[in-house]
Amino acid sequence: GERVELVHRATSRDIFARGALHVAARLQGRAPGAYGVADLLD
Repeated sequence: GERVELVHRATSRDIFARGALHVAARLQGRAPGAYGVADLLD
């Protein structure tokens, strides 16, 4: 028996708020459409 786990733990919601603001800034001025994660990261 084996088990593979991928775990993510956040101690605060602040990181999610910063990420949302980062994405909003990257989308500002872009045409409406569907964007992937790769389009939004530096």
